[in-house]
Amino acid sequence: MIWHDGVPDLVKLTAIGADSMPGYLGIEFVEVGDDWLRAKMPVNDRTKQPYGRLHGGASVVLAETIGSIAGAMTVDPARFGAVGLEINANHVRPAGEGYVYATARPESRGRITQIWSIRIEDEAGKLVCISRLTLAVIARDRGSVAA
Repeated sequence: MIWHDGVPDLVKLTAIGADSMPGYLGIEFVEVGDDWLRAKMPVNDRTKQPYGRLHGGASVVLAETIGSIAGAMTVDPARFGAVGLEINANHVRPAGEGYVYATARPESRGRITQIWSIRIEDEAGKLVCISRLTLAVIARDRGSVAA
């Protein structure tokens, strides 16, 4: 298992973003495994573009949210934070309703950087977006770090 303090509490993970963008978009953490984390986001007026499809930017917010939180859960929170350095996303197919589900898995968890792959699927399990997120692992004594 990769989690620093044991299996993360999904309710607490959701609450971390309740008063910021993840909460506004309705992102909710729903499942966790030994080396993966899953969240869902509604496809609704807050997450769609004007043509009625899931906005690519909303997919990127979902990917960065789940990847950053997952990375932060693998380090000692008293000593380190994990923050985004770079993200990319390939939008494969549109989603127009229901929920999309993002699953984050680590590709590399180094001492100073981590790389996470995030797969976003619709309710039928079809790939909507694939993303890769690079995180910096930063010592908390270097100043303010929001994990």
